Amino acid sequence: MTELQDIPADLNTRLKGSSIFIIGMMGCGKTTVGRVLAESLGYRFFDTDALIETVAGKSIKQIFAASGEAEFRQIETQVLAEISAYTRLVIATGGGIVVNRQNWSYLHHGVIVWLDVPVEAIYQRLAADTTRPLLQDPDPRGKLQTLLEQRRSLYAQADVRVLLQGDEPPEWVSDRVLAEIGKILNPIDEPAPS
Repeated sequence: MTELQDIPADLNTRLKGSSIFIIGMMGCGKTTVGRVLAESLGYRFFDTDALIETVAGKSIKQIFAASGEAEFRQIETQVLAEISAYTRLVIATGGGIVVNRQNWSYLHHGVIVWLDVPVEAIYQRLAADTTRPLLQDPDPRGKLQTLLEQRRSLYAQADVRVLLQGDEPPEWVSDRVLAEIGKILNPIDEPAPS
């Protein structure tokens, strides 16, 4: 792993309460890293997929089976619209949240961070996971590759891209995210000496 650059001491002040939206492919670590990130910032953490399940009263797999992906995406947009109104949150989003243009208006309420993990690392993480409807495919590795190709240009619109190998500890990734966010935020202006 590469050495981290220093996390600016005034990062929390420079964020001015802005929420952080974590985007990226399923299985890239958004939820795990998001929890660590929220704790280090003193923010609250939410996962849009968990909120969707609460709102719908059923699992994502059940939503897909009963109503299809379109219904899921509609609920996802509703959840994102509501949560984006708040500040001082770290929000792990679903991998496909970027495909709906309307969602970008909500994501832009905060800092958007793309966790960019190679497909092979994601596949290894998710190989035994039967809860993800989009991976119920004869070729799950190929499906992941196709989804990434379809979404890459959308993910690339994030404010910050954190390129990973997929085996880094979540605390290291969280520190890396904070260092990268520090590079894009304007420094707080010091008052002029009198």
